Amino acid sequence: MSEGIKVITKNRRARHEYQIEETLEAGLALQGTEVKALREGRANLQEAFVTPQRGEMYLLNCHISPYSHATHFNHEPLRPRKLLMHRREIAKWAKAAQQKGYTIVPLQLYFKDGRAKVEIGLGRGKKLYDKRADIAERDSKRRLEQAMKRF
Repeated sequence: MSEGIKVITKNRRARHEYQIEETLEAGLALQGTEVKALREGRANLQEAFVTPQRGEMYLLNCHISPYSHATHFNHEPLRPRKLLMHRREIAKWAKAAQQKGYTIVPLQLYFKDGRAKVEIGLGRGKKLYDKRADIAERDSKRRLEQAMKRF
């Protein structure tokens, strides 16, 4: 009966820009046309971030394109979307995000057993030399794998 996980989109830039220290799965409060647009895979997390407001968490700047077959009751593409989290989790993550250098970023958007979920991560911004070190490490791994394939 379990449908499993169907990934809609990943925020690859978040892992490049931030050192992710902790992750959490949260539900999304969506409108009907948003769910249908997500099923078509029409979402973008590139500029998105999560912020606490009035004791709740909101996903901001997440672009979900308007559903193609909707009437004039379509959704606003960049509207703030409420994250469904436990109160203790909200308090913990809001406190962590207020520390200097930390932010909450969405890592991926997916369907889990038919329900829309977002994986969020508590990230600390990387310095330029950290990014360069990651790129160099990735390149060396790639070269090593190519050398292993030749032999």
